[in-house]
Amino acid sequence: MAANSHLSSAEIGTLWMTYQEKTLILRMLDYFIEKADDRESKQIMVHLQKDIEPYVEKMKKIFEKHGLEVPVGFTEDDVTKEVPKLYDNGFDIMFVRLVNEIGMGMHTLNLTMSYQKEIIEIYRELTYLTQKYYEKCTQYLIEKGLLPQAPYVSIQKPVEHVQDKDYLKMFKPIKGRRALNTVEMTHIHHAIESNVIGMQMIYGFSQVAKEPEARAYFHEGGELAKKIVKKLTTIMFENDTPAPMTPGGNVTQSHLSPFSDKMMLYCVSLFCSFSLGGNSLGTAFSLRNDLPAKLSLFMKDIFEYAHKGAKLMIKHGWMEEPPQTEKH
Repeated sequence: MAANSHLSSAEIGTLWMTYQEKTLILRMLDYFIEKADDRESKQIMVHLQKDIEPYVEKMKKIFEKHGLEVPVGFTEDDVTKEVPKLYDNGFDIMFVRLVNEIGMGMHTLNLTMSYQKEIIEIYRELTYLTQKYYEKCTQYLIEKGLLPQAPYVSIQKPVEHVQDKDYLKMFKPIKGRRALNTVEMTHIHHAIESNVIGMQMIYGFSQVAKEPEARAYFHEGGELAKKIVKKLTTIMFENDTPAPMTPGGNVTQSHLSPFSDKMMLYCVSLFCSFSLGGNSLGTAFSLRNDLPAKLSLFMKDIFEYAHKGAKLMIKHGWMEEPPQTEKH
């Protein structure tokens, strides 16, 4: 079959989403680099920004080459570098690490929906790039004592196979509550870590947003993240396992916004999508029957919250419409 020079709908859609995400990260980095007071963290962010910029230009050229409108995404108008620091104590690298984690998943998935060589190369290279900087951020945070690792636990020996269906229950006859296995614990810890960083980010947004509706929306999101962290932490404590908490990432007293309300709302939308995906995996891989039920409730709350944010963006004209198919 002859090679097709036209972009498929999947390639257009994934390129559009990637352009939005990368321009968001570039603008956030503008501010974090300006306010960085640690030489090593600044170096990580400067190099990341330099590595991302060529891909934004590549995507622009692809849109133009195929006669498509270049997305607006996020521009210098969406960031104000002159205002005081909104976050302190390593939050910049915590944020960069999390967006690289989101990027790793997005680029791998997008690669599976691409056909043209130039598009596949972009996602393959971006996958490598996000993995590289995710590792750099992880090592930096560990060295600074700002990244609590998943709990260390003693493992029963020898290897056993599940003997009866009671393993799927929260409570087992006679033996009582079934302990979390390491797979379940992995997803719970990851959800706690992600929601703590998201909570810190969104409380900062609620402190500086210009629109009253946006401030109220961000505060609601912070409370939702706090509720999720509390419930997941309780599950860990009931398992006699400590729930590690992030010691850094403080919100300062600044009330001057470094970011546009539009950009902050999109950032929250991106984090909500990531959270929904993470909870879906947690639900799929948890065998104790109480866990999928709890994670499903979180997903319902997160979806409803994200939907409310989308309506707010539409109301204020902040939601850029993805490329639309023609009506015939």
